[in-house]
Amino acid sequence: MCLALGAGVALAAEQARAPITAESMWELKRLASPAVSPDGQHAVVAVTSNDRRKDTTQTQLWLFDTRSGESRPLTGSDTSSSNPVWSPDGSRILFQSRRGDDSVAQLYVIALAGGEAQRITSVPTGVGNAAWFPDGRQIAFVSRVWTDLDSWDDQDKRMKERRESKVSARAWDRAPIRYWSTWLDDREAHIFRVAAEGGDPVAITRGRGVKLMGEGSFDISPDGREIALTVDTDDTGVAGNADIFVLDVDGTGPARNITAANPASDMSPSYSPDGRWLAYSRQQERGFYGDRQRLVLRDRRDGSEKVITETFDRSVSSPRWVGDGRSAVVAVDDAGTVRLHRIEIPSGRITAITGSTSFGSPSVSRDGRTLVALNESFVQPPTLVRVDPRSGAATPLSRFNDALLARMDLGSYESVTYTGANGDPIQMWVNYPPGFDRSRKYPLFLLIHGGPHNGITDGFHWRWNAQVFSGWGYVTAWHNFHGSSGFGNAFTDSINPDQADLPYQDTIAAAEWFKAQPWIDGDRLAAGGGSYGGYLTSIVLGREHPFKALIAHAAVFNWFTQVAADYGASRGRFGEFWEHPERFQANSPHFGAGNFNTPTLVIHGEQDFRVPVNHGIELFNILQNRGVRSRLVYYPDENHWVLKQNNSIRWYEEVQKWLAEFIGKPS
Repeated sequence: MCLALGAGVALAAEQARAPITAESMWELKRLASPAVSPDGQHAVVAVTSNDRRKDTTQTQLWLFDTRSGESRPLTGSDTSSSNPVWSPDGSRILFQSRRGDDSVAQLYVIALAGGEAQRITSVPTGVGNAAWFPDGRQIAFVSRVWTDLDSWDDQDKRMKERRESKVSARAWDRAPIRYWSTWLDDREAHIFRVAAEGGDPVAITRGRGVKLMGEGSFDISPDGREIALTVDTDDTGVAGNADIFVLDVDGTGPARNITAANPASDMSPSYSPDGRWLAYSRQQERGFYGDRQRLVLRDRRDGSEKVITETFDRSVSSPRWVGDGRSAVVAVDDAGTVRLHRIEIPSGRITAITGSTSFGSPSVSRDGRTLVALNESFVQPPTLVRVDPRSGAATPLSRFNDALLARMDLGSYESVTYTGANGDPIQMWVNYPPGFDRSRKYPLFLLIHGGPHNGITDGFHWRWNAQVFSGWGYVTAWHNFHGSSGFGNAFTDSINPDQADLPYQDTIAAAEWFKAQPWIDGDRLAAGGGSYGGYLTSIVLGREHPFKALIAHAAVFNWFTQVAADYGASRGRFGEFWEHPERFQANSPHFGAGNFNTPTLVIHGEQDFRVPVNHGIELFNILQNRGVRSRLVYYPDENHWVLKQNNSIRWYEEVQKWLAEFIGKPS
């Protein structure tokens, strides 16, 4: 009788499982990059929860024992805390938070043993990107300040004046004027240092002829005497070039550009634990953000350099050093999967640590024996795991989402390869609905990723979640068309400067591959994507294709008006539209308008400065002019992405209704 009762409970639990929905997806906790303690015994990670009723998020720091997996909250649930950094002796954790009367984010320190966090800064311009000095006595941080003002009181006064001014006009004398969703002001990002117990911050970079690129990346040498930072050496605003500068912390001597000989970008400086090496990532093709990042080792004894990943046709950046300095761990975008690799120093020999499913955001203990990372896949949101540095075996540490996932009926997925443009093999991820039955015929939703130089990897993608779409009953796929990252530099660069043709051919070939499958209804195909994915969707819209409906989110629709983008003043790698109008016309989707006849859902956000909102309006108006069934979904408070919970849920609802109308509700 007890056995029967147990079986009944198990059956009821199984029957209670339901496909993941947009609503249930937002109930899942979201983990940020972990940080392991120097001795490897603990890891701390920021965990974000969402409140649909309030439409707010809250981020809390959690502390994990890396052996037992036991965990506890390190900060309270009444305020958000993020970006944890361990002190060199492992006794304290530095983090950012906005508490009490803080008008902007400040730095706080909390003891590993717990207790109240101590506020370290009271900087009116806010703080970010903090790091401990190696002796644990000081903390470095970044703040964007006005360089014509000397005191923090004056900075505070101007902040208040700008907020309270009755004049809304802004003026610029050079580009750029905005970035992603933010209008830029006349401040500069600089590095400061402050005592670990608090006090008046002291400028490190200000007044020394350099400023950080954006919010900037920097690192402090093990002896605490030198800082390496990323600086944009372009003084025109239209031809950006990141270089690595080094300067003495004590203010003596000039800032020195150690990568001036390379005309392309150099980024992400990182000192080895013994101080001998300064590693950084180098690109060789100026103006090509997708160019392979090569890991360079600079010998600080004599200034000699060696590209240690020259024969490794993948991008390598941000190494996590092992304490002896003879190796480092990196996360690599590799053929549709993010894998951890070990790099031997200085030989550059590289060996994969992990295989299937994706592992990112690695953090390594000082002795290299404890490695933690975030593990994810299409059916698993990012989970904190301990990874065996030798075998790659992963042991889950976080359990935040286990109970909710146990109630979800997730489908399966696999990687397939088909023949695309030029006869090249194209990797594609296929997600199947729960209970997939190969004897039935399913409609297809083909997703087109953005970038274009950002391959789609085996991960839990929050904004275009394949399992949510498959939960509606559709087979859902992502294809890594020509131009995608992770398949070698030549493949990534193959679509430049003509970005339409090869990806279009790959998309049509993907559709044909699916039509040849007995479990796909070839008369019920839809496709869609965002950003470059919206661009390629708009290209498909104006050319021959088999899709019954399309979805274009934040679509680059008009190459000529894309000059209004946040990067629009930048000089193009292959010239400008007034120099090569024929190429722009051949690649701009709006010139295909005469062929538009496919029902299209258009989605755009007002705060999108990467692809300004005029693109969505232009596309919708042309579709309306031509009498094509179309719908515009406009978000006045969203940017390039739909980030607010209730807006996101509405986004999924709009997509679901559109698919149901034109390719049917799966039975």
